[in-house]
Amino acid sequence: MDFKEILEKRRAINFFDPDKGISEELLGEIITRAAKTPSSFNLQPWNLIVLRDKEEKERLKALAWNQPKVVEAPVVLIVLADKNGWQEGHLIVEKNWQEMLKAGTMKPEQREWFLNAAKSLYNWSPEANLAFAAKNAGFFAMSLMFAATSLGLESHPMDGFDHEGVRKAFNIPENYWIPLLLAVGYRKPGLELASAKWRKSKEEVIVSFTQK
Repeated sequence: MDFKEILEKRRAINFFDPDKGISEELLGEIITRAAKTPSSFNLQPWNLIVLRDKEEKERLKALAWNQPKVVEAPVVLIVLADKNGWQEGHLIVEKNWQEMLKAGTMKPEQREWFLNAAKSLYNWSPEANLAFAAKNAGFFAMSLMFAATSLGLESHPMDGFDHEGVRKAFNIPENYWIPLLLAVGYRKPGLELASAKWRKSKEEVIVSFTQK
């Protein structure tokens, strides 16, 4: 399946086959493919909570506008955006630093520069800090959807949920923003899809604010 086909085939599916599961190996392949997503300074400030258990999904459904797909989909992912993902001492920040040293893209004497650059870019305001986490996790979430499509699965990203309720119900630390929930599975047998929704044209996408 080439990329154009993936783009055209990916749809937000509302009705999943509750009797067809996803193996750990297949889910692992989706995540592994999505992990190739680019990120700021390669800090990868994203994590996932994987829900398979019916009771857990019922708990989430009650906090997500009672959307049936939360329970019907075999897997629901709570996508997390780590607002602390730029800080010195963070496990991934330190691993990233060591990997850059190993690759020769950074030298030991550049550590302060690297840490200060990350701080100035991603923590100069609360809005910038949230943007850092959310935009990178958003890139990752889109890659998850494309990866699922490439492997013959369907997905549906969800905005409609009680953020604080989900945080409390699943013991999510305060440093994480929850940009979306993502249902993943197989389309319900016999489900007929409506025509694909309209998209902006190239002319509608491109804007200019220069003065004449």
